[in-house]
Amino acid sequence: MITIDGSYGEGGGQILRTAVSLSAVIKEEVTIKNIRKARPQPGLKTQHLTSIETAALMCDAQVEGLFPGSTEIRFSPVEIKGLNAEIDIGTAGSIPLLVQCIMPAAAHASGNVSLRIKGGTDVIWSPSTDYLENVTFRALSRMGYRAHLKTISRGYYPRGGGLTELSIEPSGLNAYDYTREDGIVSGISHSSRLPGHVTQRQASCAQEILEREGYECEIGTEVTQDVSTGSGINLWSGFKGAVSIGKRGLPAEKVGSMAAGEMLQDLRSDAAVDRHLADQLIPFLGLAGSGSFTTAGLTEHTSTNIWVTEQFLDVKFGTEKKNGSVEIHVR
Repeated sequence: MITIDGSYGEGGGQILRTAVSLSAVIKEEVTIKNIRKARPQPGLKTQHLTSIETAALMCDAQVEGLFPGSTEIRFSPVEIKGLNAEIDIGTAGSIPLLVQCIMPAAAHASGNVSLRIKGGTDVIWSPSTDYLENVTFRALSRMGYRAHLKTISRGYYPRGGGLTELSIEPSGLNAYDYTREDGIVSGISHSSRLPGHVTQRQASCAQEILEREGYECEIGTEVTQDVSTGSGINLWSGFKGAVSIGKRGLPAEKVGSMAAGEMLQDLRSDAAVDRHLADQLIPFLGLAGSGSFTTAGLTEHTSTNIWVTEQFLDVKFGTEKKNGSVEIHVR
């Protein structure tokens, strides 16, 4: 049995997601203690409960300690199988973070994973569904990972209610050395239950900033009347992306400029992947047993995911400063 200290490093839900999924892959029981210990509201929240329940469904796992506020769980997996199910987070909890909890395991399933998931598609402190599809899945496809996430309707905080369709095929993971891939900046500016000019102002501001700096852009707009009210903008190019979420009192132009500013930081860097993608790639490089990428800096999220991955897999990661970036590789 493996024991993981959930307060290590970044100390958030990422430790939980990575540990549960890698536990399923290697078929070894894991106990996770001190879950989200330093957070204002420690322990498991609804989003974490649903993520673990979904992972447990995939591998017939027995789980102890699965209740709101729990700071310790024991996850005992069996065989990873295909799964066709409907999952409802029940809040605006992040759909992409739930998906992250099953992604490594799904590649090793005996059949396809097909899920209809309700929850938050565009919420703070999380990648968006567009980011997951256009940056994360695109990057992982280079390693042979086969997945698709379709956004049917948007879910914003606090109501949620967004709907997505996820499909992941079993696949072997190949080693891959990521290099920078340049291209136009694509994106989508979206809103629900708000005047149409909100999305246009978000898009126009972001496009103006990026084009002024010499980058070609194609940013679409999406205006809907979904269950929840909100807005946001997602940008992506190569293995880099940016997410900005609207909120009451925040001008649409500010939402667009924040996304453009974040995108520019990564576009100006010679690094291959952005800092958000960096931590997401770690478990997959570990499972492949080899591979590398460069990123603008080593974040606490990435360092933490390296530590967690090394607890489960017989690999060691190395880091090296290179041309103003940090190279991360499996040794």
